Amino acid sequence: MRELDYTQRDAQRYIAKGRIFVDGEVMRDPGGIVEGVFQCVLFEPSTRGLEPVFQTDLFALFDKPSGVLVHPQNRNTAYSMIDEIRHRYGQNANITHRIDQETSGLLLAATNKKSEIKLKTMFENRQIQKSYLALVHGKVEKDQRIDAPLIRQPDDSALVRMIVKVHIEGKPSQTDIRVLEYFPDLDITLVEAKPYTGRQHQIRVHLFHVKHPIVGDPIYGQNEKDVVRFLDKSLSDNERITKSGAKRLLLHANKLCFQYEGIYYNLHSKTDFLQEALESMKE
Repeated sequence: MRELDYTQRDAQRYIAKGRIFVDGEVMRDPGGIVEGVFQCVLFEPSTRGLEPVFQTDLFALFDKPSGVLVHPQNRNTAYSMIDEIRHRYGQNANITHRIDQETSGLLLAATNKKSEIKLKTMFENRQIQKSYLALVHGKVEKDQRIDAPLIRQPDDSALVRMIVKVHIEGKPSQTDIRVLEYFPDLDITLVEAKPYTGRQHQIRVHLFHVKHPIVGDPIYGQNEKDVVRFLDKSLSDNERITKSGAKRLLLHANKLCFQYEGIYYNLHSKTDFLQEALESMKE
């Protein structure tokens, strides 16, 4: 703790995560005595030069590219958004909410522990409004509110273990959908989606539920074998375009609106989502 300037809580957390080794073996006892050769696996953030689109002393906003993880899946993950954020703002910086790996767009990070707690609480209390853009299959005829409870449970298949479904026993979930533009030559519609609850895969499942799955969705609307191939990373880009319409999920976190310490923020993505989406639909 003295050598690395870590708190007792940090030290216990690293032991719990299996990052402390004594004589080459993982240390299991958080109250144990360290005697011998002592090793600690530390997180050293890297950067790919992704600049924030907006920042203050308390938080920063990034436009996350599709395909980039928010958090590392394990210690072998080469890069995630937490790398970029901690490289720039230090070890006390952290992400305040989640978006899927394939979803692009706005990601809000706190630059210190105090603002992290406050922003996470604001997300939990729905004091931060999120707005997404999505390209969906078919013609969406009118604006609508999708009110359908969601549950995450084991699937009937042994291959796809967990999946989010509309289910009467699920948690209340609402998403507002506004029609922006229909493209008749492609038979797809650009919509704005505003989730009023923050369930996993909420927008994706809700749009699939009303028969307008998101273009490029590799899970909802696909057959089981292709879902497994996607998860195994054996589905080629061209196959995915043929089966789902695009080589990536065409969902983009576009706006964040909130009030923080008396200042109102209405923050927009600077990405040309429609242009990127149309490019991803080409073989």
